[in-house]
Amino acid sequence: MPQPELSILETAHAYFNESCDLLEIDDGMREVLLHPWRELSVSLPVRMDDGGIKVFNGFRVQHNGARGPYKGGVRFSPGADADHTRALAMLMTWKTALVDIPFGGAKGGVQVRPSDLSEAELNRLTRRYTQAISHIIGPQRDIPAPDMGTNAQVMAWMMDAYGQLHGYSPGSVTGKPIELGGSYGREAATGRGVCDIAMLAATDAGLDMHGATVAIQGFGNVGSFAARRMEETGAKVVALSDRTCAAYDPAGLDLDQVFEHKARTGTLEGCPWGETISNEQILELEVDILVPAAIEGVITTENAGNIRAKLIVEAANSPITYGADAILKKRGVTVIPDILANAGGVIVSYFEWAQNIQRFRWTLERVNDELHTTISRGYERTRDMAKERNVTHREAAYAVAVDAVVKAIDLRGFI
Repeated sequence: MPQPELSILETAHAYFNESCDLLEIDDGMREVLLHPWRELSVSLPVRMDDGGIKVFNGFRVQHNGARGPYKGGVRFSPGADADHTRALAMLMTWKTALVDIPFGGAKGGVQVRPSDLSEAELNRLTRRYTQAISHIIGPQRDIPAPDMGTNAQVMAWMMDAYGQLHGYSPGSVTGKPIELGGSYGREAATGRGVCDIAMLAATDAGLDMHGATVAIQGFGNVGSFAARRMEETGAKVVALSDRTCAAYDPAGLDLDQVFEHKARTGTLEGCPWGETISNEQILELEVDILVPAAIEGVITTENAGNIRAKLIVEAANSPITYGADAILKKRGVTVIPDILANAGGVIVSYFEWAQNIQRFRWTLERVNDELHTTISRGYERTRDMAKERNVTHREAAYAVAVDAVVKAIDLRGFI
């Protein structure tokens, strides 16, 4: 009988403890790094369009700030509970440390399905949430960003709500519209970074990106930009999925046609280009590169043995369960972990924050060049650690990140 899967928080703790074992970190420091430095739970009463009042639950978890201000997205989702937010805050600490940008890790969440609210209700909820956490965020304290269920418009509302309390502060959030101080390239950054990492890992694995077959599960912001970028490199995107189904063509999808159908109908269902398959089937295709870019926990102990991709690049947070990761490791499948693969978003968020502080906007070319340089260095540190310690890319990435945070804590000398 299969063992129950670990939760996302249990998984984050398990990977962390493995890295501590590898680095021989003492129990006291483990305790410091395991627990968030601050957690805030808030109740958010919102006047609905029908005149009634509904109360939503919100959270902001600041995991560790030894390396700089806290940084992390705000997720609007029914599943954005306290444990989920804690886990993602911890992952952000390791992500910023791994790619060496001067931030700590945080995460925010509101338990709501955004599609259930009107635009006016979503605006009021965003402002109420911002007001409730305003005393612990700010350009030098904690800088929120978009995540699942939020976008540039939500960040604009957050910036305005924060500014009404503290004065004009474009650096209080990132992922804003260009018109309000956002950075060129921010919207595409996570997907672009996924592709850059895939190219580096493919080279090390002896795969030629030109003509390499790629399957991408997830047609949101990250998956769509990753698909376009993969095509630009010469790779062949053979499958692409959204919530309803996947389009598959072993000869390579016509992305222009697929994107047009999605834009026109809002779904891949009924797409006349390629064969229609399920979201489960796309994960088990025989491809060179698999990019899970949707939600967590899609590759489990039940289907890990059926994965036929040579290389998996985790564009989503925790798309592979802890048990499944062990199976893939045993099978010799190379997995590039989420804390590296999807770091492009927080990297360009850092660039946006720096531009806001400088009051000087970078060109798109500079943003993309700096993104490639920064994420490539993170990959090189991971690869070198993996070779040095004879461990997987995930084990190496966590070790590099945890070691950086431990050194920062020791150097600051506050414990």
